[in-house]
Amino acid sequence: MKLKSALIAAAVATLAQASLAEEKVLNLYSARHYQTDEALYADFTKQTGIRINRIEGKEDELLERIRNEGANSPADVFLTVDAARLAKAHELGLFAPVASKTLESRIPAHLRTEDWFSFSTRARVIVYNKSSVKAEDVRNYEDLADPKLKGKFCSRSGSHPYNLSLMASVIAHGNDAKAETWARGMVANFARAPKGGDTDQIKSVAAGECGVTISNTYYVARLLRSTKPEDQKTMEKVGIVWPNQQTTGTHINVSGGGMLKTAPHKEAAVKFLEYLASDAAQRYFADGNNEWPAVASVKVSNPALESLGRFKADTLPVKNLAMYQAKAQMIFDRAGFK
Repeated sequence: MKLKSALIAAAVATLAQASLAEEKVLNLYSARHYQTDEALYADFTKQTGIRINRIEGKEDELLERIRNEGANSPADVFLTVDAARLAKAHELGLFAPVASKTLESRIPAHLRTEDWFSFSTRARVIVYNKSSVKAEDVRNYEDLADPKLKGKFCSRSGSHPYNLSLMASVIAHGNDAKAETWARGMVANFARAPKGGDTDQIKSVAAGECGVTISNTYYVARLLRSTKPEDQKTMEKVGIVWPNQQTTGTHINVSGGGMLKTAPHKEAAVKFLEYLASDAAQRYFADGNNEWPAVASVKVSNPALESLGRFKADTLPVKNLAMYQAKAQMIFDRAGFK
């Protein structure tokens, strides 16, 4: 009898230790590839004692890995950039609903869904060459299709999520015919075939290879903060416009994440998501990667972002960006925006 009691006590102790260990580990699958996030993860561990095991990769690769791992997946949280990519994880049934008063109170309703949350935002702005394009001619996204810009517009691929999300917002605010007319107008104004990333477009505008482009703000801020002479010269030659300030507001996209249905460390996962909405984490997003906090009350100190000034942001619910992604791709394809 004493032996049986001892075995039971040992088993209970083992379970208690396993439970404790569970709370001290978080397995994170992240498609965010910014070195500055290291400080973010280190601070979470310092505050909670929860160690983060991190696997990084491209969005599609990580999503496929989670699907293949199935019920045995060790992943607790999936982080990525772009609302459409987050929505894809939702559509695949990978995320679990999270009930958190902290997240509901801190993350604005238009920046969250029932199972994933935005933790930072970035805006898509118009960048123009000061010597060849007038700021008043590029006040709105629609102006990029104006014939007066023929031979002056350059862009990254129309199939890139950043451009697809922008097109999705145009569709959501207007109609398909208007969106396709806009896409065809931009194609007619191409200075060259789409290629490269946002930074490449900004440098092409500065070099005079084209007169105007669109870019996510953190690329702009990164160049503004650069100490390289060539980057400083680049930014001296270009101007920045917050589009559609008199109408829908400037299009924004997000970076965010959610807890996975099969998460083995659910308590730690929720703690991590709530941490990402904390003042400290929100400042890391802004100061480390030049993104804006999703929590409006958080004050940040980032000279590059501050130099861009205040702006009216589009408050379209981020889930709507995903809703029109497929249609956006079809419109770009028909317009020849490859």
